[in-house]
Amino acid sequence: MKAVVDTNVLLVANRQHAEVSPKCVIACVERLQALQKKGVVVIDDRHRILGEYRKKTSLSPPKGVGDVFLKWLMRNANNTRQVEQVPLTETAEDNFEEFPVPGIAAAFDPPDRKFAAVAFAHAQKPPVWQAADSKWLAWWQDLRAQGVRVEFLCPSDVLRVYRKKFPDRLDPTLPED
Repeated sequence: MKAVVDTNVLLVANRQHAEVSPKCVIACVERLQALQKKGVVVIDDRHRILGEYRKKTSLSPPKGVGDVFLKWLMRNANNTRQVEQVPLTETAEDNFEEFPVPGIAAAFDPPDRKFAAVAFAHAQKPPVWQAADSKWLAWWQDLRAQGVRVEFLCPSDVLRVYRKKFPDRLDPTLPED
């Protein structure tokens, strides 16, 4: 198991996302713990992802599973059996040469671009794990066309969040795998 983990997975595991179900919290907790035990986390070599995690979580003391995951990740950042780092070429703040779909970059949430760029830059194109950030529903198909998969860990929750934000729109499709 290998993955790029969006920050909201840590936040959901920490119970810092009020709009998700207990089932979603459990899914995120289980995935993070499984990744720690037998997986590989993929991050960027300049630790932009780690920096975002640190800004949005609590390390002293850790208060939730997402915090514990970050602490583990920081301890293991140079352990290539558990963490793989890929280089990114930043052309401007939150803009990367490795971003897989330049045509959607302007619509893509700038802080989220690094997750897609890391997945695309990695030779094995690991999936990006997503919990309840409904913006990714607009991007997953374009990313998939370039070989980057988005795994929605909480499909029901992400759709519910989307419906709340956009009550007049039709439900978007989700990946079937």
